[in-house]
Amino acid sequence: MAVTAVHQLAQCITCHAWSADRSMVALCPNNSEVHIYRLVEDKWEKVHVLQKHDQIISGIDWGARSNKIVTASHDRNSYVWNLERSEWVPTLVILRLNRAALCVQWSPKENKFAVGSGAKTVCICYYEQENNWWVSKLIRKRHDSSVTSVSWHPDNILVASTSTDGKCRIFSTFIKGVDARDPKKESRFGELIVQLDLSSSWTFGVKWSPSGNTLAYVGHNSVIYFVDDVGPSPLAQNVVFRDLPLRDVLFVSEKMVIGVGYDCIPMVFAADERGIWSFIRYLGERKAVSSGSRYGSQFSEAFGKFYGQAKLGVSNDAVETSRTRGVVHENCINSIIPLSRQGTQIRRFSTSGLDGKIVMWDLETEQDLLELLVH
Repeated sequence: MAVTAVHQLAQCITCHAWSADRSMVALCPNNSEVHIYRLVEDKWEKVHVLQKHDQIISGIDWGARSNKIVTASHDRNSYVWNLERSEWVPTLVILRLNRAALCVQWSPKENKFAVGSGAKTVCICYYEQENNWWVSKLIRKRHDSSVTSVSWHPDNILVASTSTDGKCRIFSTFIKGVDARDPKKESRFGELIVQLDLSSSWTFGVKWSPSGNTLAYVGHNSVIYFVDDVGPSPLAQNVVFRDLPLRDVLFVSEKMVIGVGYDCIPMVFAADERGIWSFIRYLGERKAVSSGSRYGSQFSEAFGKFYGQAKLGVSNDAVETSRTRGVVHENCINSIIPLSRQGTQIRRFSTSGLDGKIVMWDLETEQDLLELLVH
């Protein structure tokens, strides 16, 4: 069994994040507070409660380098929390939003963070040393609806976003004086690098692969999308499944993705030696899907990688399922966070859901997936 620990820390959890050493976890129990727990003698003890927001906190990220926590809330504000002695001190970030902030993520260098909002904008926030405060620059008039998720490219410049307008977009966030100029990647702030119109429904959970060469995101129509060679001529494919939609994804390696969502159980997707992505199985279940479902449609089998038609991609056949929903989680899983890495591979991760549980998963116990992960 891939589950190593289950912790019931609240009645409902909207988001969570880990400290760098994984000894503490910050979570929102579906209200305006952040609760921080520390592992003490195999028990989780609440050590801090961060209170500053007025409405539900929709996003938390804990910087591994800086040890700063950033939060975003439906109250349209964001705070950067800094640990001074034994107290977490908040600094308000003026986002200039007229709708809720929905998601937040630190950049890889942690000198910026991105906030997606219901105001159809992405706020790129950075620290202004001379004025000793956090300021934001807005990417406006690019989205037609709420921004549901954001994800930073490893280069610290590009940021991807998904939206309820059904599109995934990639922008440049180059800020003079904050980012080092690269002559090979000349771009201005807010420049739209590519717009992916692959989904006919709301989109969520965008993530980059460790190398930044592949992008994955999910649609509310029970489809997961994979995009290679992101740029003017991206190569895309999608995997359709017959269960409830996903909400978030995580690259555990360059060729393997874990998806979580309304079906209350993680789903494993992987690319074969030809680069064709397909559904492998549910995590925690030993029974694998049939070979026909695993390796995609006859079209994909015959014509190979990216022999696309409309929207630049190929569609793998929907996956048949016959199982009881959920193994550990009893409600929608809304986030998945890495716990440990070996190089570019993630062997352990955690999930949180609307059932108030944080669940630890370990791929080391799944021999068939471990072999795929290594190869």
